[in-house]
Amino acid sequence: MRVMSPRWRKLALTAHVTASVGWLGAVAVFLALTLVGLMSTDGQAVRSVYVALELVGWYVIVPLCFASLLTGVVSALGTTWGLARYYWVVVKLAITVLATIALLVHMRPVGSLADAAASAVWSSGDLRGLRIQLVVQSAAALAALLVATGLSVFKPQGRTRYGQRKAFEQRARSGAATAGPAAVA
Repeated sequence: MRVMSPRWRKLALTAHVTASVGWLGAVAVFLALTLVGLMSTDGQAVRSVYVALELVGWYVIVPLCFASLLTGVVSALGTTWGLARYYWVVVKLAITVLATIALLVHMRPVGSLADAAASAVWSSGDLRGLRIQLVVQSAAALAALLVATGLSVFKPQGRTRYGQRKAFEQRARSGAATAGPAAVA
């Protein structure tokens, strides 16, 4: 396996942490706005919130989501952690992929709500079920991203079968290399 130089590893890690923290923060803002949109009695504020949510979703959250996914894969492939050697990396990747898919699916109702809010006939009681759904989904997304963050910080032990096999192969290679030619024969 080819591992990145320390300089490139730090650059990749910095890019990944920046994108991931940005994604987490943007989802927190999105959740706050959905709560304002659900609870406010000011019709103009509610309309503004739902129009803004679509912009924040497409121009902030979606790009940060893809940046986090891409930089995470690059970091994993370029370090000894690997993409499938440790369970915490596999779980974090699964959370990120599922969150990305959910986000893209989630953006359709956000767009519908933004279109409705921009119309002249909008009232603050319109589409209440969809507005509640946005709050719940945003809270779930925030929880998932917090779990992924926790996995990155605590890095629970446990290698996958693939990781165990690779570690065994690496130990066997390094043992043969240190033993010299006589030990191999």
